[in-house]
Amino acid sequence: MNLNQELQNLNNRMDKCQRKLAAAIQRDDKVIIKQFKDELIKLNKKAQNVKHRKSSEVSSKSKDVKSLAFNRVLTKAEQADMGKLKKTVKGLVVVHPMTALGRSMGLKEVTGYAPKAF
Repeated sequence: MNLNQELQNLNNRMDKCQRKLAAAIQRDDKVIIKQFKDELIKLNKKAQNVKHRKSSEVSSKSKDVKSLAFNRVLTKAEQADMGKLKKTVKGLVVVHPMTALGRSMGLKEVTGYAPKAF
């Protein structure tokens, strides 16, 4: 299971626990309230752990991409025919500013990274 799915599953389980906790509070069921509060704390810790792993994964990808020797902003024509560009440039990595990787790198435009100039 990838990190996004794992995080989504944890969030779904936390939401379900919160709804059941609210119902238990209305019934004033002390045992069930304690059980769901403990469950929420446990799930919250797991979610924080997954978020941390996800951010460290993105930062390591960012480090790898930045280590490539050459980079430049891609023109609209190059962006339109990305398949042709990727065939001509070996090892090209295209980073869009709206992806997690692009946001972490602070990009404003679509940028290509490659080992050699293109």
